[in-house]
Amino acid sequence: MALTAPSRTSPVRARRDADGMAVASFVLGLIGLLLFNAVFGPCAIVLGTLALARETRRRGRALLGLALGVADVVVLIVLLTLNQSVFWQFGS
Repeated sequence: MALTAPSRTSPVRARRDADGMAVASFVLGLIGLLLFNAVFGPCAIVLGTLALARETRRRGRALLGLALGVADVVVLIVLLTLNQSVFWQFGS
């Protein structure tokens, strides 16, 4: 007979935490398009993936946060390739 440790978090709290991760992923991905995409992009990807793994009720928001996080990383790569800098520059 195998003994397992009791769970410290209830299923309701775990679901609420996953929903919070989905929203945080979306917000960080959105902000990351304009500011600190090297930091916020990977954070959005990780939080979106964790929210999906924990079966959030806000699946669409987690997927959007994941997509925005990937877009942040792509913007970072494009900026590094074109400008040799991570800063936006408009004009000449």
